[in-house]
Amino acid sequence: MQTDYQIIIVGGGLAGGCLAIALKQAGLNIAVIEAASREQRAGSGAGDRALALAVGTVKMLERLGIWQGVATQATAIKNIHISDQGHFGKTRLSAEREGVKALGFVISARDIEGHVAQLLDQYQIDQICPARVVGLASGGDLVHLSIKSNDEAKNLSAQLIIGADGGQSSVRKLLEIKQKVVEYGQTAIVTTVKTEKHHQNIAYERFTSSGPLALLPMGNAFAVVWTRTHEQAESLLGLSEANFVEQLQDCFGYRLGKFSLQAPRRAFPLTLVRAERMIDDRVAIIGNAVHQLHPVAGQGFNLGLRDVVQLAEMIIEQHQTGHDVGDAFVLNHYAQARQQDHDQVVNFTNSVVRIFSNQWGAVAAARNVGLALLDQLPFAKTQVARHAMGLSGRMPRLGK
Repeated sequence: MQTDYQIIIVGGGLAGGCLAIALKQAGLNIAVIEAASREQRAGSGAGDRALALAVGTVKMLERLGIWQGVATQATAIKNIHISDQGHFGKTRLSAEREGVKALGFVISARDIEGHVAQLLDQYQIDQICPARVVGLASGGDLVHLSIKSNDEAKNLSAQLIIGADGGQSSVRKLLEIKQKVVEYGQTAIVTTVKTEKHHQNIAYERFTSSGPLALLPMGNAFAVVWTRTHEQAESLLGLSEANFVEQLQDCFGYRLGKFSLQAPRRAFPLTLVRAERMIDDRVAIIGNAVHQLHPVAGQGFNLGLRDVVQLAEMIIEQHQTGHDVGDAFVLNHYAQARQQDHDQVVNFTNSVVRIFSNQWGAVAAARNVGLALLDQLPFAKTQVARHAMGLSGRMPRLGK
């Protein structure tokens, strides 16, 4: 049986698109299958969400040739201000102090997704869109995929299939890979606000009794991620714009002057979700198909891009040495290599949520002492800053 492609990527969003660009540059024969049409994706409200990119993530995007096309649309984070509402503890991180130009960057998902889509076209990558996956079966040296596109059934085959199709991954479901789910009992409200005073490239993270409030500089405004209990979020969403802004202002304060709402309010429940495994016979799943995190540390896309880059490195090495890109040894090695990073990021994120959501007096006092001490310890601040910048682990060799 003839192989249609060496690799089929299911999911044409950021993870799938970045992976396709990396593999196409290496000369692999690939296809991307995406369920939503270009028009649907362009008009989706999800494109308004802000992505916090670590410096390490930007370096990876540069090596893939992606960052160069969106750098002017991103806003640098030069300072981070972390505080605990109603308590004395706070910590401030500074790019200048760490000897770097920025601690990270903020960009709208729509800007970077649009550019990745343009590069997919530029590289003449086969894109089957809109299409949905309806069947998957592995057999011998190939894996077979059944899809439905415009009411027409098609059968494709490849040496390797990669599921980059998000939290509701069809690939993961077809493989019957179970998920571990932790409910936080919180909802994130996301929007954009303009402030009277310029943001001066400062990102704010304020921990409150109901969850964190993050203000991320983006353009001339702030992207807001406000975590509340489900009941509080429902109540806030039911308020008029003026009353909502008043509540937000009461939570953050007036150090930036008065707020004005610049975008619709959207909400989504917060859970920690992890797939019990990330590989199968000639199949791997990456990004949100494997892990979905609380936004408190802004690590979701950063972790997903590291999945992309590490898998791409291993596939390209197999291809360049003339070996099977879907070999079980490679996929097992990939899963083992990613496990530690996943565990560390998930445990860190989960710990931050638990510690800063606990209002018991002794815990609140301890974390505030910790924040105050951290602010006075240069070495410790450097370690926290390097972690925030995504520079504490191995940097990839992939790309330019």
